[in-house]
Amino acid sequence: MRLDKFLKVSRLIKRRTLAKQVADQGRITINGKVAKASSVVKEGDELAIRFGQKIVTVNIDQLKDTTKKEDAASMYTILKEEKLEKVEPEFIDDEA
Repeated sequence: MRLDKFLKVSRLIKRRTLAKQVADQGRITINGKVAKASSVVKEGDELAIRFGQKIVTVNIDQLKDTTKKEDAASMYTILKEEKLEKVEPEFIDDEA
């Protein structure tokens, strides 16, 4: 199944066009490799998705072409959620 379709059906990302944009920006990895929207996912794959200042890592448990909203969460297991540290800009001392 295509990555963008999985993200939409599993409701990790609400719209397929948004899933494509996120993937095309290099914000999704499959098993540690940067993925495109057209990348093929399979059961057992590990996805890491960067949402702003948060990275969510999930394991794909099952693939379905369609699913009800209540059953969407059964398609994956959240392994971890980590917040990214905000990098403070360094100030340059002009008086030197």
